[in-house]
Amino acid sequence: MLRLLRFTDLDLARWAACVAASPGALPYVAAWWLAATARRWDAVVELGPGGEYRSLLPLPTKRRLWGRVAYQPLFTQQLGLVLTPASQHRQLADYLAVAQSHVSRLYQQVAPGAAAALPPGFVLGERRTYLLDLTSPAAALRQAYAADYRRRLRKNDALPQPLRVSEGASLDELIRLFLTYRGSAYTGLRPGQYAPLRRLYAAAQAQGVAELRQVRHPVTGELLAGALFIRHAGGLIYLFAAASAAGRAAGAPLLLLDDTVRRHAGQPGQLLDFEGGNLPGIGRFFANFGARPVTYLTLAFTRKTWFSLWMRL
Repeated sequence: MLRLLRFTDLDLARWAACVAASPGALPYVAAWWLAATARRWDAVVELGPGGEYRSLLPLPTKRRLWGRVAYQPLFTQQLGLVLTPASQHRQLADYLAVAQSHVSRLYQQVAPGAAAALPPGFVLGERRTYLLDLTSPAAALRQAYAADYRRRLRKNDALPQPLRVSEGASLDELIRLFLTYRGSAYTGLRPGQYAPLRRLYAAAQAQGVAELRQVRHPVTGELLAGALFIRHAGGLIYLFAAASAAGRAAGAPLLLLDDTVRRHAGQPGQLLDFEGGNLPGIGRFFANFGARPVTYLTLAFTRKTWFSLWMRL
């Protein structure tokens, strides 16, 4: 039986058990992740005879003048359907049909291969990420880098005072670096909209899955670049990164990613998700590490309401 459950009716212990029983479930659907990025969310849940959750579709929602809206939270690349071996309903369309009757608008980015047939009214789109298989040893993975990347790494190692990657000290410092050298013109986000990222980092630290890494100038100690990675059962997520102009010129982002690949190499079945690649330049940067492009889908639905019709007058 599929039911729409509001946040106040969700049993988060059963939610966690469902996610844990779902092969390959990504951390974005975990309750601790959603609590950090969305704070509250609804869901379409498949209930078992004992009230257990056999499957679920997270639906972060907000109230607007025109009704309830299901949206994709910031710093959450994918959501989609969470299935367990006990699931009797295995088609995303069944869950979306339930959601469709409870929201006036829906936008969701779903994991690759998640959508086949969809209910009427949904519009499909595509986004791209890059994945690097970490099964091979570090030396073999580095050999698959672009020749220029290998040359720059060798050049850095030959310096009298080479740049080195170390454990990061402060996410706030990294966010300030990003705002200084990228800012809202790059992402469209205002400074206050990084609060979910701060909550997510704190939650990931509590879960023991956060990796904050940095590159500093060997003389001045200036922060040149940093990155936040999140570990999960299937590998790592390259969640957030920033670099100064001097850091980019010195190849600090390259060092950060090479350090992560080296530390996590030789783990069968583990993937590094670069969490991006729609922009051609960024896609080339990730592809030069030997990563492959993977497409995932976006789903959008808007129901005509009195408010939307009135706005068109």
